[in-house]
Amino acid sequence: MEKILGGDSRETGEYVELDADDVAAPEGSAMQVHIAEIADQEDVIDIKDAVYDGGLVIADITRLRTEDATVERITDELRQVAEEVGGDIVQKGDDQLIVTPAGVSISRRKLGRSR
Repeated sequence: MEKILGGDSRETGEYVELDADDVAAPEGSAMQVHIAEIADQEDVIDIKDAVYDGGLVIADITRLRTEDATVERITDELRQVAEEVGGDIVQKGDDQLIVTPAGVSISRRKLGRSR
């Protein structure tokens, strides 16, 4: 369990929608952050489209078996997309892939004291 804003406790890995009714996207903002789950090869199509359209994707890969060659195939395919658009890709642990669009790089250095 983890503590979130407002004092609620939730299972780790659960996305929590914060109340942002009064907050509008800044004018001129073009990039969107997308949350995705990859269970098989078909799920990659929407991720590729989002990155080609300038979006950043955080993809949950926990539904894939790590010993399966599918993970490597999907990672290679998304790595190629990141290279094609001039973006970046990183695997965070065994459970997430982050793919960025053109001009967005991912630092390999963690923030905070536990470096």
